[in-house]
Amino acid sequence: MFAQCGARDLDSSYVTCGSLVKLMNTRHNVRLHSHDVKYGSGSGQQSVTGVDSADDANSYWRIRGKPDKICQRGEPIQCGQAIRITHMKTGRNLHSHHFSSPLSNHQEVSAFGENGEGDDLDVWTVQCSDTHWERDDAVRFKHVATEVFLSVTGEQYGQPIRGQREVHGMPSPNQHNYWKVMEGVFIQPSSDPVRHDEL
Repeated sequence: MFAQCGARDLDSSYVTCGSLVKLMNTRHNVRLHSHDVKYGSGSGQQSVTGVDSADDANSYWRIRGKPDKICQRGEPIQCGQAIRITHMKTGRNLHSHHFSSPLSNHQEVSAFGENGEGDDLDVWTVQCSDTHWERDDAVRFKHVATEVFLSVTGEQYGQPIRGQREVHGMPSPNQHNYWKVMEGVFIQPSSDPVRHDEL
């Protein structure tokens, strides 16, 4: 009964545009997280951390296309594709820039923008080994503008975010910058033609 697998079933193994996911760093077993707490140094923007908890709603991120390229809802993300990763609760995008991170002195990673709109420092490419980003793959995220990799090396914050890990950018690929999709809502491709009925 489960042996038959059509093309639409194959699509269900991919991370797709519009999917809402939790991303876990495979080396440190923490989920990418943000909240409306600003860095006390560096840019002063919204902080991005890693948390141990699997059920924190502040760890959901939406996978979106970059600003100048349409990413059709439900379309599988290709390896090497430029994307934005938007924090569900605050509407700010995963962002990096040439500020030092507060604990490790690597490059700061923050959440930036309003209602999902920020700037060109919000764009990351998905580094994976096949044609598309598969849900069970460990992948890297490379920041397009500064070429750092989204990473965790284990440094822990004190108050007000005690126990959360620093997330930062590192210049080279290594075991600290692999991420895997965990919990999530995956948008499936539509078989209907695209229509815009909002108006």
